Amino acid sequence: MIRRAFTQHPASVGESYFEHFVHASGFGFRMILGGIACMLHGVLPFLFVKTGSKQIETLHGRMVVNRSKLPQPIDFVI
Repeated sequence: MIRRAFTQHPASVGESYFEHFVHASGFGFRMILGGIACMLHGVLPFLFVKTGSKQIETLHGRMVVNRSKLPQPIDFVI
C-alpha cells in the first residue's frame, strides 16, 4: 500500500518513481527561477520582460503538449 502511494501517479504518466522525481524537480526549479525573475521584474520593470511568460510556455509544452502525445497507460484495479 505504501509502495503504491509512491508509484501510482508516476505510472499514470508513464514514468518510474525516479523519472518522475527528476522531471518534477526540474519543473519546480524552473518555476522557482521564473518566480524570482518575475519578482525582480516587478521591482525593475526593464529586467526579465519576457522571462515569466517564456517559462510558462516552456513548462506547458513539456507537461501538457508533449505528454499528451505519449500513449496513456491502462490503469488496472485489482
